Amino acid sequence: MTPSLQHALDQVNHVVLGKENQVRLGLACLLARGHLLIEDAPGVGKTTLAHALARTLGLDFHRIQFTSDLLPADILGAAIYDRESARFNFHPGPIFAQVILADEINRASPKAQSALLEAMEEGQVSIEGETRPLPVPFFVIATQNPSEQVGAFPLPESQLDRFLMRIRLGYPAHAAERDLLRGQDRRELLAKLRAILNPAEFMHLQQQAQAIHVSDALLDYLQALLAASRNDARFAAGLSPRAGLGCLHAAQAWAFLQGRDFVQPEDVRAVLPALVPHRLFPAVGLMNPADDWAARILLEVPIP
Repeated sequence: MTPSLQHALDQVNHVVLGKENQVRLGLACLLARGHLLIEDAPGVGKTTLAHALARTLGLDFHRIQFTSDLLPADILGAAIYDRESARFNFHPGPIFAQVILADEINRASPKAQSALLEAMEEGQVSIEGETRPLPVPFFVIATQNPSEQVGAFPLPESQLDRFLMRIRLGYPAHAAERDLLRGQDRRELLAKLRAILNPAEFMHLQQQAQAIHVSDALLDYLQALLAASRNDARFAAGLSPRAGLGCLHAAQAWAFLQGRDFVQPEDVRAVLPALVPHRLFPAVGLMNPADDWAARILLEVPIP
């Protein structure tokens, strides 16, 4: 791992205590050019992690608070008539940033959520009959509360599949929570964070991660995992080709963070639990929705 990446991890871990694996997964997700979904109960540090990653990587970011009355124009922008020039001028919305912090994304209606679909897949938005490119790099780091909470709209499968990873933070361990209680306020720590990287440096690191060697044997293992999900009658549908590509890129990023120039099966096994839960859905009556499906697949497919 490069010294700058190690410094970035250390800085984020100084703010988000006791969640080293989740922080590493989040950074691997961004190195793999993927969007990140952080799901958990309110108050466990989801937004703090999103802010810390954006600030540490030196990326321009906008925070959007998703609410039930949010409209697509509030995200994308709109053309507003200017009397002096007698024409409509486009006023860009907050989506025109390198990182979008979509806070409580499932509080918004499906109509508002759909405003992100094209942006997340193609890095552009179509507004007023014109296609407008988004900044490069472009990421969505979204937080969402459990779907059973009041006022939450479940994200559609098409949008879930656009998130490379979904991670959960959970409650902190006893020692980490004691440090949190005795430590400085997280908002003050966030305000003091400095950028460890800049966009050009981060994009160069992305290119390095994508160049990590992948052997044919590793591809055989990855395809076996994908086939296991598709041939299992317990699932309504298997992992998509997009999920397979995402898993490959995430494994390369994980290997890069481990300081290796090749991917091994352990890298795939490290990232798969963050790629599977929001993509696999149980067939009716055949599986408990709370089951650890990634663990099932990893257990059933032998390492070559």
